[in-house]
Amino acid sequence: MEKPLLVICGPTASGKTKLGIELCKRLDGEVISADSMQVYRGMDIGTAKPTTKEQEGIVHHMLSVAEPWENYSVARYVKDASACVDDVLARGKQPVLVGGTGLYIDALCKGQEFADYSAGSELRTQLQEEANRRGTEALLARLSSVDPESAARLHPNDEKRIIRALEVFLETGKTITQHNFETRQRAPRYRRCMIGLTFEDRQDLRDRIDRRVDEMVRAGLLDEVKTLRSQGVPREATAMQAIGYKEVIRALEEGLPIEGAVDEIKLRSKQYAKRQLTWFRREPDIQWITWEKTPDFSSALQISISFLQRRG
Repeated sequence: MEKPLLVICGPTASGKTKLGIELCKRLDGEVISADSMQVYRGMDIGTAKPTTKEQEGIVHHMLSVAEPWENYSVARYVKDASACVDDVLARGKQPVLVGGTGLYIDALCKGQEFADYSAGSELRTQLQEEANRRGTEALLARLSSVDPESAARLHPNDEKRIIRALEVFLETGKTITQHNFETRQRAPRYRRCMIGLTFEDRQDLRDRIDRRVDEMVRAGLLDEVKTLRSQGVPREATAMQAIGYKEVIRALEEGLPIEGAVDEIKLRSKQYAKRQLTWFRREPDIQWITWEKTPDFSSALQISISFLQRRG
């Protein structure tokens, strides 16, 4: 039987990277990152991307695979990451998916397919020009004639999704409603074993987040952001909307105190951690490891291996 895909998930600063590496050492594994911002080159400090030293000789996939000015999508992630997982399995090794981006994890494990999309495609340009010329309500009426279900769900001002729904139909001959339904009906691509990390006392996680942000600043987060901007990465780029980058850019370019930006990063990171926990707690078959004051990786390693063995 093919090895299952071992998934290590949980909120930011919960110890996912360290546990993933320790499991790879024991299981002859390789890490596949599931972090929507660690895919970008040059964004190392603010995304807590593991350094070469921190990787401890374990092969890591899906780090620094896109330029920061690109719009890296979940569809592209599924395509790229599934190729990594399949390669690891083909070589008889254990794939260990490590990260906190729940959407990426779900889409990869399910093998979710997405209609082809290119921001600069001729069709996309034509639809955008039509929206500019005739207005989004006219496009919504056009969509209603071929996909009334999607049209009924969309607000007349939701230009992006209206154009996308029309694009899918014109490119594939299927409505986006039909495409999404067919995708949900497929069996999962990978048999997964999910391990989630959390803390018994949420304040301990909040304190770890504060310490991590302070360490990022000491390690050169401000210089990292300045370098990205000097390279021409626009403020509006998806990568620059990441927590830690958006706040620093605003402070630097609007002349605001950097101390205020750091406090905001800490706040946004804690809010994000809460959303991550909410997402992963929906999973019915996840094995939770609850840390006390300090993570006990030795114990977590044994719990994880036992869980993997029970799941086959």
